[in-house]
Formats: sequence, C-alpha cells, structure tokens
Amino acid sequence: MEAPVRWDALSELLEEFSKAQYRAKDVNPKVERIEKRCLELFSKDYCFSIIQNASGELCSHYPRQIVFLEYESTVEDKNMFESTVQVSKLQDLVNRSKMARCRGRFVCPVILYKGKHICRSATLAGWGELYGRTGYNYIFSGGSDDAWADTEVAEEDAAARNGDSQLFDKVRGHDIKLLRYLSVRYICDLMVENKKVKFGLNVTSSEKVDKAQRYSDFTLLSVPYPGCEFFKDYKDRGYSAEGLVFNWKQDYVDAPLYIPASLTRHLNIDWREYQSWDLVKQTQNYLKLLIHILNGDEHSGLLVHCISGWDRTPLFISLLRLSLWADGMVHSNLEPAEILYLTVAYDWFLFGHMLNDRLSKGEEIFFFCFNFLKHITSDEFSSSGRKAWRKSSQPRESAISLEDFCLLKRRDRGSANSLSSDFSVITEDSPGAYGNYNCEPVELMTFGNQGQAVWKKTRASSPQTVFWSRGQPSAEDRPFQPAVTEAKSSSSSSSNHSDHFLRPGSSPLEVPQRRLPALTERESRLEAVQSTFLAAYNTTIGLKSISPSPSGAIGGLLEQFARGVGLRGASTIV
Repeated sequence: MEAPVRWDALSELLEEFSKAQYRAKDVNPKVERIEKRCLELFSKDYCFSIIQNASGELCSHYPRQIVFLEYESTVEDKNMFESTVQVSKLQDLVNRSKMARCRGRFVCPVILYKGKHICRSATLAGWGELYGRTGYNYIFSGGSDDAWADTEVAEEDAAARNGDSQLFDKVRGHDIKLLRYLSVRYICDLMVENKKVKFGLNVTSSEKVDKAQRYSDFTLLSVPYPGCEFFKDYKDRGYSAEGLVFNWKQDYVDAPLYIPASLTRHLNIDWREYQSWDLVKQTQNYLKLLIHILNGDEHSGLLVHCISGWDRTPLFISLLRLSLWADGMVHSNLEPAEILYLTVAYDWFLFGHMLNDRLSKGEEIFFFCFNFLKHITSDEFSSSGRKAWRKSSQPRESAISLEDFCLLKRRDRGSANSLSSDFSVITEDSPGAYGNYNCEPVELMTFGNQGQAVWKKTRASSPQTVFWSRGQPSAEDRPFQPAVTEAKSSSSSSSNHSDHFLRPGSSPLEVPQRRLPALTERESRLEAVQSTFLAAYNTTIGLKSISPSPSGAIGGLLEQFARGVGLRGASTIV
C-alpha cells in the first residue's frame, strides 16, 4: 500500500522546485522521491504505461518516466493489468515527432477524462529553431540533451536551407500522426503571437499559421493569453488579479481570438469583449471553454499549448486537473493534499517550469494558479452537469486574519502526521520575521471525509501551531479563503517556547463564529487545496518576492500580499 503524502514531502517538493529547473539527466535522491510519489499517486486511480525518457533523450525537461494513462483502475485491475497500447509504437511516434515542436516538447498526454486524452506541448518549431538549434546544440552538447538531432534530419538540412518544405512535411507529419494516435481533435493555442520572433528571426510557428495547412483536419482555437511576464504586474499590484487587464495594443501581439462558433453557442460569453476582461474573467472564461469542449465531444481529446509549454500551459492543465478532480471526474481516490502534490510535482516541476527564474523576476504565475482556485468554486465551472452536488453539512466560518497568516513562517516544518489525513506545522515565535505578533495557536480540525481546511483558534501558551485535516469549503460567489477567527496580539514580545504538537482528539476551546451558508462538495475540495497550498507555499518559498520598502515597512507589504491572496484583516468577517 502506498504511503500517504506527508507535510514534509510537500515541503521538500516546493523547496526543490524553487532551487532549479528540473532536468531529466540531472536528478538527485530528492527528485527521485518526487518522481516515485507521482507514480504512486497516479496508480491509485489508473492503470498506465510508461514512456521512457531516462536521460532526457526525448526531452530534457520532461519527466524521466512519462505516464501514459490507459484506463481507470480497480483493485482487481492493478493485479491483472493488460496494456491497451503498443508502448514501443508510442515511443517511436514520440521520438519521431519531437523535432516538430519548440525545445522538443512534443505532444504529451497528461490527463485522462472519460477515456479522452488532455495533452500538453510547446508550439510548433520554426525554421530558425528546426535547423539552427539542432545544429548548434548537436555540436556543443555532444548530440544529447536538447539537441534532438538525428541522422534523418541532418541529411535534409541542405534542402531545408534552400527553402525546401520537405523537412516541414516530414517533421510535422510525424507530429500529426502522434496527435491522431492520441485521438486529439482540438488544439488550443494560448500564444498572443502568430509566430515568436527573436532578433528578427521567426524562432517558432504555430498550427494556425502553417502555410501548407497541414493541421486543417483539426479544430484550431486561437485563445491568446498573457505570458509569464504579465504576472509581474499581478505581483506588483499586491497579488490582485481583479481589474488587471492586459495591454493588447503592444506591437508583438498579433494573434486574434478565434473560436469556431459551434463551440461557443451555449457558454453565454460575449467573446467580442475579451480585450476588456481582467485576468480573473479571462482565465475563468478560457477554463469554461476548455471544459465545454471536453464535455461536448465523447471521443476526441484536447491539446493545450503556449510557446515553450512551461508557464501558461501548466496553468491551464493544472486548473483542468483540479477542476475535474473537484467534481469527482478524475483522480477520485486522491485527497486534497495528494492532488495538490501531484499537480505541483507533475504538471509544473517535472515538466520544466522555471520557478526559481520566475520568482527572481517577480513573475508569479505559479502562485497565481493555485490562489486562483477561489475563483472557480461555483457550479458554473462544474463538468459534472449537476448543481451543488453532495452539499456539505459544515457551515462556512470567518476569514483568516493577516496575523494568523504571518505565523506560517518559512522555516516551519510538519509533524509525522499525514497530509492526506492530518498534519501539524510547528512555528516559532519570531518577532523579527513578519512583525511582532504573539498570537494563539491555530488549529485545523477534521470533519468527515470531505477535504477542506476548517481553521479554528485554540488557547495555549505554546508556539503558534497549525493543524491540518479534512473538512468543508466555501459558498458560491464568496471570496475564497481559509477561515480563521481573529488573532489576539500582545504588547509583549515572543519568548522561547518548547515545541508543541496538537494531536487528533485534542479539545481546543472554540471561539464563537458566525455561521454562513453550507458548502458544496466542489467548493469544499477546492478550498482544501488552496488552503493547503497557501500554508505550504509560505512555509517553504514564503514571501521571497516581497522586498521590504526603503522605510522597512514590511507590515504594509504583508497587508498588500494578504489582500491579493484573499486574506482579510483581523477584524473582518466574511
């Protein structure tokens, strides 16, 4: 039986993720543990085969063991697994098609929904990359890593340089074969450009501008979405996406919005207004579109890509995975902490998102993804077609205060309790870190089998403590936030205390709280994931990207951050 995901495992994942970009040929024991846990989590619900990428020979920033989900499994299936695919044929298709796409990031299936593959990739490679990068990397990397060069392509370089289209026909032909093998019909292109241009050279292309119309048999959607650079504006505005509108008048932005009319009829969205949408509305509407496409075709899969496929692509792949999971449609045996771990590890880390680089530039698209879950809790994003399914019996509680959020400091670590059931985080009183707060411990208590962090206050003289377990989440159209009652501050500074754990079965004194509407199952699950993410993110990566102001007013910056992530001041009741 697989070991459940623990708090220390999630902390280890985030810390490793924030250090450097994943490379398949350069792993350490920590990365090996992350890879192993991902396979264990997939195996809880699916039978799958493995596409081998042991040394990054297929793609240097794809997982060493790429999971090809075949069908949902039962206990009996796991003991009697018979593959439904020819793995050798699939491996060969992938190997031949990798040249077609930017950085060799080929079409890769990552989610299985009702027997349909949801895939990710980079955009199509252009002339510059196809014979420029391959030649350069082949010479200077010894023919490995990102080189992607093989003898078949090298033999045709001369023809390519003479403008011959045979290379494109061959390479993109292999890409199309792989798409058809995966039964992909819909291709969703998130680029704001038709072609990516660097130094005056078209380094990438896209299906929508393929001159030979090789992709005409597919349903192409051009849904331009801001790149990772735009998320510095999100961070600079105090992590607030409301009212943040992309500037569509910039010179490099030339990709129009194009969605076939047949895919928009029942969505009740005025797509003509897309350039006036703020980041929240744009992300919501694009997610609605993707879910609508998946539910409107019983047999065909979907490909989502941007340019390199490691910023905007994992954003929407993650939102799809978590949204479908919240409806009980995928990964039905995973708890909130487990689906969070799988999404962070597989969709982001193992597929090469450069978190360290993005954090250094303030481009916090990764944080935005999981904090955005508060905006998709309502039933209008549900894929199940049922309203408010399995209502939660737990009332909604009051909002988390800024002081309590600040108690979750970067060096906090977890107890031996499992994140899939219970965990605790020990904090030290530290007057110099995020202000001088001497607050009571915070406890997250377990209620039933549904996943959500229900935050409660307890009275104790021990260090601030957070205790996780499963409970219920948020009502429709309300701000999505962990619920915590007002923290009490003291004029006295914190002192040295011994470590203290709150265990299941303890009897905290509950502060009277205002009761709010009951939560749906979807709200409950998504709120649990977001609450866990906020706690884990702060205790590992923390507020690294927020630098103190010249006056040292860190308190004001924390207020700015708290407003952005949906936290309220101590006196605020939702």
